[in-house]
Order: sequence, then structure tokens, then C-alpha cells
Amino acid sequence: MEEFSKKYYKIGEVAELLNVPASTLRFWEKQFTIIRPKRNAGNTRFYTPEDVEVIRMIYYLVKEKGLKLDAAQQQIKINRKNVSQRSEVINRLKDVRAQLQSMLDVINAIR
Repeated sequence: MEEFSKKYYKIGEVAELLNVPASTLRFWEKQFTIIRPKRNAGNTRFYTPEDVEVIRMIYYLVKEKGLKLDAAQQQIKINRKNVSQRSEVINRLKDVRAQLQSMLDVINAIR
């Protein structure tokens, strides 16, 4: 799980963190009962780091694995720990790939 610096995140911050539109987050909130951000008197959504991790799992299942929303919800319900671990591994591998690509770009620029 990524280290989070804040206790709560607004929807725009979560959208930026996960590179998805805020409208997608609002839609998923309606579809998935496990996403329940806190709201203030002005109805502003505040996501906890745990909420962000759940949304990452949903993103992994829907956007990367191509599951339908119902199937993704079922996977999380049945095997949440495994889905979380797989999602985390995929994110780490993407980070490693980006770092390697960055190193390769520097090497190629030196040549």
C-alpha cells in the first residue's frame, strides 16, 4: 500500500492520483457499495486512504482486467485480499517499468 500523506482526500485529488475522471469516481460510488466517502455539510466528498485503495482495486479489475462492474464487485466481495495484492503488484511493476524506461532514456541521450 502506497504511503499516504493525508488523512482525507477530495475527489479531484483521488482522480488525479488514479488518473481517472472525477465523474468515473462518482459513478463507481453509486455502483459499488464498498465506496462510501465521508461528506461534510457542503456535501464535499472526503476519501480515506482505505477508500483510495478500494478504488484502485476497482480500477484494476474494471480497466485493466476488463471485468464488468458486477463481476468486479463479486471478485472484491469473494476474494478482496487477493485482488488487493494483485493490484498492488501490478502498480509496483508499472513503477519499476517507468524507472527502467527513464534510465534507458538517459543512457540513450548520453550516446
